Amino acid sequence: MNTETDTETDTGTDIDTETDTGTDIDTETDTGTDIDTETDTGIDIDTETDTGTDIDTETPTDAPSLTVVVCAYTLDRWDDLRTAIGSLRDQRRPVEETVLVVDHCPELYARASAAFPGVRVLENRERQGLSGARNTGVATARCDIVAFLDDDAAADPDWSTRLLDRYADRAVVGVGGLVRPWWVTRRPVWFPREFDWVVGCSYRGLPERTSPVRNFIGANMSFRRAEVIAAGGFRTDLGRVGKRPLGCEETELCLRVAARRPSAVLLHEPAAAVRHRVPAARATWAYFLARCYAEGLSKARVAQLGSTRAALSSERAYLRSTVPRAFVRALWPGRPGGLRTASALVGGVGVTVAGYAVGRARRPAGADAGARADMGAGGADGGLP
Repeated sequence: MNTETDTETDTGTDIDTETDTGTDIDTETDTGTDIDTETDTGIDIDTETDTGTDIDTETPTDAPSLTVVVCAYTLDRWDDLRTAIGSLRDQRRPVEETVLVVDHCPELYARASAAFPGVRVLENRERQGLSGARNTGVATARCDIVAFLDDDAAADPDWSTRLLDRYADRAVVGVGGLVRPWWVTRRPVWFPREFDWVVGCSYRGLPERTSPVRNFIGANMSFRRAEVIAAGGFRTDLGRVGKRPLGCEETELCLRVAARRPSAVLLHEPAAAVRHRVPAARATWAYFLARCYAEGLSKARVAQLGSTRAALSSERAYLRSTVPRAFVRALWPGRPGGLRTASALVGGVGVTVAGYAVGRARRPAGADAGARADMGAGGADGGLP
């Protein structure tokens, strides 16, 4: 589930006056590496210099340097991509390096290479999907911190400053921020803010103040590059491929980072905000239910890969507190669309649980082996925080 700063004070990343521990049920989320100690990293570190803007390695200050990775897979979101890149160029604290990774779309690669001077445009060198694309970006990044911005999101002008300021604390290994929904149409009256993770945004229930969290929302997150590499990168058998609404690769990576170094802090910083475009197609009951089911499937896979207790810790708090409060609020007398909102809450939880049950019952054959093979060869790629 990802955050929101709307006049109605809802934030997809655990932003609620009812401060409920968020757990990203997110769409998006995964890591290309096994939790095994024998697992090869999902990131192939490239020593060759890619074309693009050179980064001066002699930084005059102690401030960490920043690479922002944007992953894209289709020309259909060209205008959104231009907006995302433009928001990075408009940062008050300049971004040292912007990397655009094109996921197996030659037409987009050719167009982007010509359209974005100063941006390093690369082709995904790993398995097709968001996880492989992110791993390609991490492998080629030249800076201390690697941040990820979705191709249909736009960062606030002080986004880079807000992220980097938190890395002054050496215990902090990752910083994520608020993701505000940017509805192309108006928000449906029935759509619960507690379920904004369905559209990749921060949801009511995430912390409203700077706080440690279990995992981030994929549209707006950052890590120390060395930590991602040491953890093995994103699993390529998890995460979105094209329009398939599976995810949780971010959750799984965050769990691995924390397991590897228990003292490490993953910090939610609501002041580091982005807006995330929500098209009309995602404002429907059909998408809402499909995304909830996919989230359940994804969470089941994450639980199979590691500790079920850790994988579902945020979800338990969400179900115990955030959802019941939302249900009471929906049925408050005079609330517009209250019955439909209550139905969405019940239906969303029920379908997500059903997806989880199905996912636990059918473990994908050969998924682990496939992910390890890709990682070993150097590559051929949300939810509740």
